[in-house]
Amino acid sequence: MTLPFPLPEAHPTELGLCPDRLERLCARIEGDIAAGHHPGAQVALARHGRIALFRSFGEARTGIGATDETLWLLYSNTKVITAAALWALQEDGALRLTDPVAQHLPGFEANGKGAITFIELLTHQAGFPSAEVGPECWEDAEALRATVCAFPLEWAPGSKVGYHPASAHWVAAAVIRAVTGEDHRAFLWRRLIAPLGLDRELFVGVPEGDMDRCAEMHDVDGSPRMPECTDAHRAAGVPGGGGYGTARAMAAFYQALLAGGQLAGRRVLSPRSIAYAVRNYTGDRVDEYNAMPMHRGLGPHLRGETAGSRGLGAIAHPLTFGHGGVGSSYCWADPASGVSFAFLSNTRQTEDFHGPRMDMISTLAHAAIL
Repeated sequence: MTLPFPLPEAHPTELGLCPDRLERLCARIEGDIAAGHHPGAQVALARHGRIALFRSFGEARTGIGATDETLWLLYSNTKVITAAALWALQEDGALRLTDPVAQHLPGFEANGKGAITFIELLTHQAGFPSAEVGPECWEDAEALRATVCAFPLEWAPGSKVGYHPASAHWVAAAVIRAVTGEDHRAFLWRRLIAPLGLDRELFVGVPEGDMDRCAEMHDVDGSPRMPECTDAHRAAGVPGGGGYGTARAMAAFYQALLAGGQLAGRRVLSPRSIAYAVRNYTGDRVDEYNAMPMHRGLGPHLRGETAGSRGLGAIAHPLTFGHGGVGSSYCWADPASGVSFAFLSNTRQTEDFHGPRMDMISTLAHAAIL
């Protein structure tokens, strides 16, 4: 028997949200689709444990309309889910995030990486942003371990903040295997996703029976992106960029973080673990990849108080935290209001379009909070 979604729906006015401003947000999404910026999208907004907005737009695949069952590629929104596995391992007594990674993944100390801590890994200070993990490692745990242990340093760990697009979270996946004996996909499902009741709408590693629910991902010119459109990539659960989900599930996941690690009475983390993870560990230091301060937490980034921001909305509360997916999506939570938000689309747009688009959409969401 399929259980109901863990968060009930409510009219926006019941939750102190302006319906007209949410409609303005949806009109912006519809306008971008009409202008050809992406074929389809999905948006969700929740507050105080209830869903105020959940809507699908356009096409998930060519000739196939998006529905509430459509799963969207999360890209780097996946990083926060993977990071939460390390938060859980600290809470379970399996490691400390102040520990050197090599203490729990012997061999990782090669090439000068022995002192890198989990905090440096998760805040993009590890020093190997360009390192890659190929498809040959997706289903081969020993190959993955050997590959991440051999990563070379590009700069001294801790000396810079520089976004690691994929490499850091493959290290996290190898650590999860080393510490628990479980594949990272299985651990995330068992420890976080299933207990929250999100197992039908959030996947890091899509099961074969749910592949046909996945939206196709497109390039800015409309062509399919490979390997993102393959079943092998969907099944791999790339820990830094390969998760799939609905906008409703991501809004619910962030509701769990706002509620101190629980959703509809189902607890997976403690409030202290969440508070520890969503601190600003990098201050106003510039992230050299993004060319602006990103106010990095242990997975998500924060709005902070700098003039510029990325993705979370110009008028967001400084403690708002979340993450984006390259050219396509953003998900966040605002502790001051209790609002969580998710926008997912199926085109990897240019940053020149995506950055301003998300700043506007997120700002419209914040403006709806009364």
